[in-house]
Amino acid sequence: MLVSYLVPRPRPSRTTVIAVLCAIGLASSAHALERVNLTTGFSYDCVRSEPLDASHVRLYLYTPGSTASANDFVVIAAREIASIEKLPDPPAPKPIVAPTHPPADVHDLLARAGQQHNIDVELLASVVKAESGGHAHAVSRAGAQGLMQLMPSTARDLGVKDPFQPDQNIAGGAAYLDSLLTLYNNNLDLALAAYNAGPAAVAHYHNRVPPYAETRAYVVRVENEFIRRKKAAQRAAQHAATLTATVVP
Repeated sequence: MLVSYLVPRPRPSRTTVIAVLCAIGLASSAHALERVNLTTGFSYDCVRSEPLDASHVRLYLYTPGSTASANDFVVIAAREIASIEKLPDPPAPKPIVAPTHPPADVHDLLARAGQQHNIDVELLASVVKAESGGHAHAVSRAGAQGLMQLMPSTARDLGVKDPFQPDQNIAGGAAYLDSLLTLYNNNLDLALAAYNAGPAAVAHYHNRVPPYAETRAYVVRVENEFIRRKKAAQRAAQHAATLTATVVP
């Protein structure tokens, strides 16, 4: 469990089901897709994979319209693979429609929400990237909306009147994540799993991350992105400090 996502909290401290797609690269075609069907009933659309050992395979995650990252992957047991089928090449990305709302400085909104809820801004940014890729008008197949993909019922409960307004969506999403961190005593794995699959799913599996491939992939994706962002911020701070030291007499 990661513990550095919080500034000191004065108290112990969505629900969206997203399709998890993998980019598992095959030697025959750089853009070929294959669907890996598991014995559990779940499946992955993939374009690159690699064996870890005789019993496990690493599947690299992919989201349509974005570039696959070495940090986006899940590991499954080879015996869980039931079948593999070929899929057509992914369609060309659709043009991005200009937002109807005025642009907002998302990072400033995340920083403000993070300060209010004692949550690291880079963790909130990592959730936004995993949820919507930074698109304020994103809508999932399950109906989740906006930057932090709030379900309409969750948005109403949080007092969010327009989930496509970045400031309202981020404020609501941060408040919801805060409540989950409080519920699970700052256990980030469980809070992220509940954000993705819902608290009821976590409770059903006795306060453990549900064995849903998409939820486990989501937790890995957010935490890896969070670690990457924190390291990048640390390098930037060190570089700035070095520059300051060289110019100050």
